[in-house]
Order: sequence, then C-alpha cells, then structure tokens
Amino acid sequence: MSELPLSVLDLAPVSAHAPVGEALRNTTELARRTEALGYHRFWVAEHHNMPGIASSSPAVLLAHLAANTSAIRVGSGGVMLPNHAPLVVAEQFGTLEALHPGRVDLGIGRAPGTDQYTALALRRSMEGLSAENFPEELQSLIGYFEGEERIIASPGRGDKPEIWLLGSSGFSAQLAGLLGLPFAFAHHFSSQNTLPALELYRRSFRPSASLSEPYAMVAASAIAAETDEEAEFLAGPSELSFLRLRSGRPEALATPEEAAAYPYSPREREFARERRVGQALGSPETVRRQLTELVEQTRADELMLTAMVYDLEARARSFELIRREVAPHLRKAGLTKAG
Repeated sequence: MSELPLSVLDLAPVSAHAPVGEALRNTTELARRTEALGYHRFWVAEHHNMPGIASSSPAVLLAHLAANTSAIRVGSGGVMLPNHAPLVVAEQFGTLEALHPGRVDLGIGRAPGTDQYTALALRRSMEGLSAENFPEELQSLIGYFEGEERIIASPGRGDKPEIWLLGSSGFSAQLAGLLGLPFAFAHHFSSQNTLPALELYRRSFRPSASLSEPYAMVAASAIAAETDEEAEFLAGPSELSFLRLRSGRPEALATPEEAAAYPYSPREREFARERRVGQALGSPETVRRQLTELVEQTRADELMLTAMVYDLEARARSFELIRREVAPHLRKAGLTKAG
C-alpha cells in the first residue's frame, strides 16, 4: 500500500524579536530537517507588504533552499502571476529547473496576494491585474517553457518545472481541471470552499500530456506537540498574527507568551475560534484523528502542512511528530489516492 505523500508549506515567519535574516535561516534549516524526515516537497509562498513574512521573493529563496538540500522537491506555493510578467517567471523557474532538474515545482496563483497599492507597485501598471487576464497569462507562461512564444526564454524553453495551479475557490479549480494540471487547495484559510472546489476540479478534469488523471493536494494548518495544551499554546502567535492581518495591521510573529497575554475582545475570540475550523492541532493522537478525517473527506492525493510556530525547534518538532507518529497511520488506513 503506497504512502500518502506529506509536504511542507513554510511562510518564513519573522519573529517579533529577531531580524528578517533569522527567519530565512530558519526556513533553510527547516527544509533540511523535513527532507531528512522524508517529506516530499518544501514550498514557500509569495507575500508582500507583510512584516511577519520573509518569503517575498520565492525564486531567490528557492535557489538557496535547493542548494542546501539534495532530494526534496522545492517550489512556490505560490508565485502570484498578476504581480509578474510571464516571461520573468519563466526565466526564473527555468533557471531553477536547469540548475536542479526534476526537483522544482512552480505553483501559480491568480490573486496578487497583497493589497492593490502594493500590487501596482510590483507590476507598475493596472494591466494584467484582473482575474480575467489570468488564463491568458498562464498560457503565455506555459508557452515560454514549451517554445510556443516568439520570444525565447533562456533558461526556460526546455527546462519546464512541474506546474501547479493554486486556489481557494472554484475559479482555479476548474481551470486546473480543464488544463489537466495538478491542483493545490488552500484549506488552511478557506476551509468552507475545500470540498466544492475539489469536486469541481475532478469533474472538470481533462487528461493532458503531463497528467492523466486528477491530482489534488490539500494545504492544511497542522501543529503537533506532546500534548493538546502545548499545541494550543504554540498556535497562539499564528492566531494573533492572522487577526492583526485581517484588521489591517500586520505585524511580526509574537511570542507564545505575548499571544497568550493578548486581551481578546469577545468578537476577536470568536474570530480565533472560527480560524480553528479545518485545522489540525494537538497531540499526535489528536492530529492523527483530524488529518485522517480531512483526507477521508477530501480524498486528497497529498497533504501539504503549514505551521506558523514562533520557535524553530518547536516548528521542526511538530513536523517530526507528524511524520513519525501520524503519517504511518494514514498509510495504514489506505488514505492515499483519490477514488
């Protein structure tokens, strides 16, 4: 019985009392450790104008991560295509694929992933920023890798990474299906849309040269610790960070002690409780039960786990507990392939 692949999404969280460089070094160390544990992929996400996240330049960071690991696949979860000219993305990821053949994933998102003002600063024009432009720009990007554009992407043409579409609603799910691409759904912040989007993806799927049947990966927040209480404590900074982001005042990641002492209003406390829906949080036994249920419900072909934990050692320990004490049970249950 084949094992359910487990992968990692890391946002390079910036701690409130440490320099940004430490966040990048921590992400590099986490990539090494999760590779040693047998995780399948290690992705980083593009975010801008967010003081608590250091992964603003995925291609640059991925070059460093690939050079500091040897086998784990590295990729973007994702590159927000409206922020970039397709040719630039093709050249960046063509370079990565040429340097590390067979190890690079290019996950593409259709939203800018930031506010409109920052998106305009990145693109320098409103052109290409709307969702309506996305399918055309995606096809152009793919065309650079396959030599179908007048301009030659070098590197790029002939050095095609594995291309994924990312989504948190039905738009990218349907497009991924129609193009025959693998699809990654952001369950960690859009759990209410997970099942409808995956159903739409599978229903829309058409076989392609790169994929003969649907392949769906579900990205979920998962924090494991020795006890449920310790995991709750470790999750505090992530919950506070998301609350501040949604309130329009993003900050670096607070310590667990600072998060525990934050004076939540009743409305904020309810928001934090709603954020827990769909997350895996607790002891290995608790997380095993939660992830088992998630895979049964979604029929995921792969899980990608993310953990916004303040301390590197606690973050790495969470991934270790899941790999050693949770993953074997998922395999034993046979929850490995969409039916």
